Amino acid sequence: MSKSQSKGGAVQVDGILYDWHLQREPHLSDDEGWRGMTICLQQRDARREALVEFPPPKRLMKGLPPGRLQLDDATISRCVRAALAAGWEPTTRGKPVTFMVDADGN
Repeated sequence: MSKSQSKGGAVQVDGILYDWHLQREPHLSDDEGWRGMTICLQQRDARREALVEFPPPKRLMKGLPPGRLQLDDATISRCVRAALAAGWEPTTRGKPVTFMVDADGN
């Protein structure tokens, strides 16, 4: 499994192209504590976005310095499948929908 340091790209899932980009890196929120990174997904030529939020890395909660962002096509594909299974309809109109996934993107 190759790791990518990219902050955006495209992935094909079931013959459909999805564009993605990093929306927010893990950070400490004043009112919610540690928040995980969030990526934005959008089906190519569709309107509605999905925001996929990962849990905060355990290393941040232990006070360790943040590591490098590690995203690959397999993780992004799992995020797309998880969002679709949770009810994301990328061809409809409306506000972006937020989904929580585990550290592997499921």
